Amino acid sequence: MSATILVTGGTGTLGRLVVPLLREAGNEVRVLSRSAREPRDGVRYFAVDLLKGEGIEPAVAGADIVLHLAGGAKGDDVATANLVRAASAAGVRHLVYISVIGADRMPIGYFRAKHGAERAVADSGIPWTILRAAQFHDFALNAVRAMARMPFIPSPGGIRFQPVDARDVAERLVELALGTPAGLVPDIAGPTVYGLADLARGYLHALGKRRPTLPIRVPGKIGKAYRAGENLSLTGTTTAPRTWESFLTERLNTPTH
Repeated sequence: MSATILVTGGTGTLGRLVVPLLREAGNEVRVLSRSAREPRDGVRYFAVDLLKGEGIEPAVAGADIVLHLAGGAKGDDVATANLVRAASAAGVRHLVYISVIGADRMPIGYFRAKHGAERAVADSGIPWTILRAAQFHDFALNAVRAMARMPFIPSPGGIRFQPVDARDVAERLVELALGTPAGLVPDIAGPTVYGLADLARGYLHALGKRRPTLPIRVPGKIGKAYRAGENLSLTGTTTAPRTWESFLTERLNTPTH
């Protein structure tokens, strides 16, 4: 059965993957955008400022499902609260939110805002689903590219990541959005846990380059949380199949072995 689905962040890294999948499943798709756009490929665009709470009502009117993918460096809790109020008033029947692993544990403003957004969704009165994901491969690639420009690779002891492919997350989100509301579902992460320096070395190896490493220590509560693995999900997790190595091979068009 087809549905009318509103996707926030529909033009971002994740949204560009989710929207075609929803359309292929026969759904009517609306996308929130920062500026007005003409309809394209059967998708309607709405100019909305979630942080200011402007223009949301026309976008949610008549929507069955809201898939909330939009996010930023700060203010996700405020933006989500604004979206939730409009969605509740419009009678939306399923609200799906993408969050981050460790949202309730990491002492970083970005994670706290994500957790605040989760609470807004859970307290909305709308049947909801929340999926927490690890950092995307694209995020890790941007980080290691910056590191590779340095004469050495910083190696913060005990800081680990389990990057996940955005395509795997998109497929899981579409499955959840078209299913029944399920609350907080198992996290989704990549199949391997890496140290940050290991990710950088894999990138350099794919390019046929090498750099010496420099051990460093991240101080304070943030370093302690990372060393404790509060940003990881090691049990009860949905393991995405695409690996960091295969992502690099595809993105760089270079064998990684």
